[in-house]
Amino acid sequence: MARSPRRPLALQRPRRNTCNVPKTKSPTRTPKIHAVVGSDEAEVKRVAAELAENLTPPGSGDFGLEVIDGCADNAEQAATRIRSAIEALQTLPFMGGSKLVWLKNANFLADSVIGRAGSVQGALEELSEIMSADLGDNVTFLLSATETDKRRSFYKALTKRAEVQVIDGLDSNRSGWEEEAGEIVRARAEKRKLKFDDEALELFVLLTGGDTRQIDNELEKIDIFLGVDRQVTSENVRELVPLSRAGVIFELGNALAVRDLERALKLVRRLLDQGETAIGILLVAVLPTIRNLLLAKDLMERHRLQRPHAPFTFISAINRLPAAATEHLPRKKDGTISGYALGIAAQNAHRFETKQLIDAMQACLEANLKLVTTQLDHELILTEIVVKLLGQDNVGGTLASRSADSRH
Repeated sequence: MARSPRRPLALQRPRRNTCNVPKTKSPTRTPKIHAVVGSDEAEVKRVAAELAENLTPPGSGDFGLEVIDGCADNAEQAATRIRSAIEALQTLPFMGGSKLVWLKNANFLADSVIGRAGSVQGALEELSEIMSADLGDNVTFLLSATETDKRRSFYKALTKRAEVQVIDGLDSNRSGWEEEAGEIVRARAEKRKLKFDDEALELFVLLTGGDTRQIDNELEKIDIFLGVDRQVTSENVRELVPLSRAGVIFELGNALAVRDLERALKLVRRLLDQGETAIGILLVAVLPTIRNLLLAKDLMERHRLQRPHAPFTFISAINRLPAAATEHLPRKKDGTISGYALGIAAQNAHRFETKQLIDAMQACLEANLKLVTTQLDHELILTEIVVKLLGQDNVGGTLASRSADSRH
């Protein structure tokens, strides 16, 4: 039978005398409630496991850690798991020691059928009341969950009463994600003493799409493959890292930018075979590539910017321009310029005439209309854009040989 909540112990503890201690070094009580939440499932599980290991009382054996599986199949099961956690928090540790209660991999905090159920919400209210009381010095509570509805009262209560770590995965559809992913890859590679050159890092980031689980898996594969040699090249990445959906999209954009017609057409065919829609390929891969090439070329011509050897070099250059010169550029959520894709485009903008890119933008608009208003073959529409941009009879009316010469 579950025990009733114990009386708060705060009044039984002697007050700390901190009058002689500097404010910057005032002692703080170790938090008794911890939460690891976020959309990055692999990272949430890893961080929560490490935290559980650190929070489990040393030398307590099997009695120092009580794990409740929070992954429920239905609302009734979820409510039962929550109440099991409540009972564990109210039960004194064995032989007067200490213990950690871990509600692990909870899936009922999301805005889902299970999460919205009245029985689950009622059980969470009970858990919230338990957390608001003093758990005592000998009980610590850890909650880990991947999807959470931050609008719910339980989550708001959790942020007030717990030490919360939010670990959200990168959204590869959001501008600027490449830079954040690059920092993650670089940091994890350094732990393995792997050194990426700039091109290899860019390629690895775009092939793995910011997925931390895939990043770790592919780094381990590269680590084993290289052996003593710690330098990672783009050839290593192309050989070892499989082409995901994001990777194929990146490779298509790269093929367009370097004017590789044969490869671009193969990648269009591959995306269609993988179930991607023609309108999706146009809007996610073709149009952004052409737009970034045009923006980069315009910046370089107007402000006499040099062709960069790496994307970050171009980012630094455009950050030095006056605000009026960059107000039309795509932005990240924090308001800063999303310069990574522009930097990649700037490395290849010399291969195209400005008029070619302007006409290619118009061709994308016309293709968009055809894809949504006509019954024409979708692959044919996409192929036509690619051939116009990269082929001999290209959009700008110039010979492909001019661009081919600029490669060498």
